[in-house]
Amino acid sequence: MTEAVTAPPTQIFTISERAAKMVRTIMKNEGKEDAALRVTVAPGGCAGYSYGLDFADKPEENDLVLESGGVKVYIDRDLEPLVHGASLDYTESLQATGFVLDNPNASHSCGCGKSFS
Repeated sequence: MTEAVTAPPTQIFTISERAAKMVRTIMKNEGKEDAALRVTVAPGGCAGYSYGLDFADKPEENDLVLESGGVKVYIDRDLEPLVHGASLDYTESLQATGFVLDNPNASHSCGCGKSFS
């Protein structure tokens, strides 16, 4: 069994301070202060792929282990090319409130911002 790979501090995936603060707040509210943010990409959504965010207690065998904004992040190594250079932010406005993932690898994204191709 292979251990999780700890990625160097590069621009694989970044979290803004505003998003990191919200992630830490949610973790605290859910009693998951020691967990990490798991970023996933799955086939689906109106543009081809959709993002997923969840909490994980420990890395899986093929995970990259990153840290950004004081938040530990797990990303499956096989998904890294799909999210390399992506950033997570949090927005609050009259139009929308929530996490926004900006992905420079996406050639197209849907209007809701939840899926990409």
